[in-house]
This record gives sequence, structure tokens and C-alpha cells, in this order.
Amino acid sequence: MKLSQFKYDLPQDLIALHPVEERDESRLLVVDRKTGNIEHKLFKDVINYFDEGDVFVLNNTRVFPALLYGEKEKTGASISVVLLRELDEESRLWDVLVDPARKIRIGNKLYFGEENNLVAEVIDNTTSRGRTLRFLFDGTHDEFIAKLKEIGNTPLPDELKNIRDIVPGDLDNYQTIYAKEEGAVAAPTAGLHFSRELLKMLEIKGINFAEITLHVGLGNFRQIDVEDLTKYKTDSEDYSIDTKACKIINSAIDDNKKIVAVGTTTAKALESSVYLSGKVKPEKGWTNKFIFPPYEFMVPDAMITNFHQSQSPMMMLTSAFAGYELLMHVYNEAIKEKYRFLTYGDAMLIL
Repeated sequence: MKLSQFKYDLPQDLIALHPVEERDESRLLVVDRKTGNIEHKLFKDVINYFDEGDVFVLNNTRVFPALLYGEKEKTGASISVVLLRELDEESRLWDVLVDPARKIRIGNKLYFGEENNLVAEVIDNTTSRGRTLRFLFDGTHDEFIAKLKEIGNTPLPDELKNIRDIVPGDLDNYQTIYAKEEGAVAAPTAGLHFSRELLKMLEIKGINFAEITLHVGLGNFRQIDVEDLTKYKTDSEDYSIDTKACKIINSAIDDNKKIVAVGTTTAKALESSVYLSGKVKPEKGWTNKFIFPPYEFMVPDAMITNFHQSQSPMMMLTSAFAGYELLMHVYNEAIKEKYRFLTYGDAMLIL
């Protein structure tokens, strides 16, 4: 398929700039892949579509304050750095994205914090925007990470960047309530709709939960620049699925229960760690899996997701799960019915 096939026009007034007051009272569009039938519900109604023994697979990644504002030595030019991955604890090596990147050279020193008391040296140019930095810090690794958290900011999606002062300072609304494993640069947005009360009600009904981790990377938000999607290479993301999660998921598969992927990141992780039999295997590593139509999913039977940006990798994965023609129809329906789109927007349940 081609990039241009995933373009749609999103009215600006449908972009959600704030979350709803109660997480589980966002709207929910429910679509059946077999019949094409569409229903309009509230998110908390999701409980009515699943039975005892079904499994919700949750991505428990936690957003890390990975955005650093600083300046370049000598010139004092303003720069921003997004920490992507730690390469070596002992030498404080990190892969990062730098903006603006064009004037940053190997050997340059960058200064961060209000008093410029955290210094990094550029030691490699890895891509057109990427760099490898060595942070010059005296102290333990724990003290270094604490320093990064002290001066770091949450790298909000583009549509939220201009409302930083309005969003609560601690950005609790930009974390799922089950976020545990720190390392994402963006939230897995489908999970933002779950409240503690809804999770408890699902548990009482007999729904099981399996937690996996995929640290969401900036590749999800980077503009795809090739028309032929077979030529697109996405960034790798750190993920892990432990034996406990595998046991819960595989037992449900054996019992013919539904596996529900909460979010595109969860679906990507599951499809990155699956045997030919359709069972999930324990895995810890990196995935650069890019899913777009046509693609046959082996693990999830249903998926919960948000309404995504035009021509984004998340929209393409959702299209592969729902079917291209059906998804484009659903998006048109959602626009007609004035659903809220993107990070803080409403949700869709694909059965």
C-alpha cells in the first residue's frame, strides 16, 4: 500500500487538547470487523463486550522526562535534546535526537539545567537528526538518572506542546494508571482511558490482565517520507514480555478466550514475539516491526486504540487489524459524529 492512501482531513476542532474529567467516560466507537456494524458507547461500556477468562494485554511503560533544554558552548544557541536510549551506564553514553541538529558537531559541548550544571559532549553523528552524547557527570548512575529527571521535561505530542502550562504540572494525565516501567518518550494512549474503578470491575467479571512493556519511541510520531511503505524503516523500540504474561496469554488461547491488545504498541509487541503456532514467547530486546496492510495478526482477537494522526504508523497498524476499507469508513464516521482525535481523544474498540 501507499502512504497517500492513509491521508484524511481532520478538522482542527476535533483534536483533543485536554483529557475528559473521568478517564473511562470518553466516547467509544465499537466496530465489528466481520459485519462492519458500528456502535457508539462510552469507554466504560467496554466491559460488556468481554467474558470471564478473556485477557486484556496492557503496556505498562511509563513516560520518562526525556526532553532536555540546553545551550551550545561558546555561542549559547538554544538546543533541545530527546534522550532515546542509554548505551552504556558507566560512560554515560546516550543516543539522542537534537534540534536544531544542523549546527551540532562532534566535539561540541552542550549545557543543560538552569545553572548549566549538566554537561554533555557530542561524540558521534549517527543520523541526520541523531547524535550520541557522553554526559560528563561525577556520581553514581542513580544520581545521574535523578539529575536527568530533575531537569527533564515530558516530550508532549505536537498538538499538546502549546498548552504545557494548562496540563497539570506533574502530567499525571499523560500516564496510564498502571504505568510502571520507566522508559517511554510518549504515552501508550489507548491505556489512558482506563480508570481504577473500571479495571476493578473488569477483574470482578473475571477478565485477566497480562502486562508487557514496550517503551514507546519517537518513531511513532516521525513523518513517513516514502510513498512505498515497503521501503520504510521504523526506529527500534525496547520491549519485553515475561514468562508470567506469556502463561496468561497462552492459557487463554488454549481455552479459546479473547486476547485484547490495549493499544497499537501492545499489538506490535505481541506480534514481535510470537511462534508460528500463535503462542507468545518470553522475549526481551528491540523491535522495529512496522505493520501495515495486508498483515495477518496471530495473537490479538480484539484491539482498543485511539483515533490517530493521518498517515501515522499507528493508523496503519490499526488499518491492518480492522481492514483498510473498514477503517477509512470508521474514521469518516468518527469525524461525522464529532469524536475527539489524537492523544487525549476518544477510543475505538475493534472486535
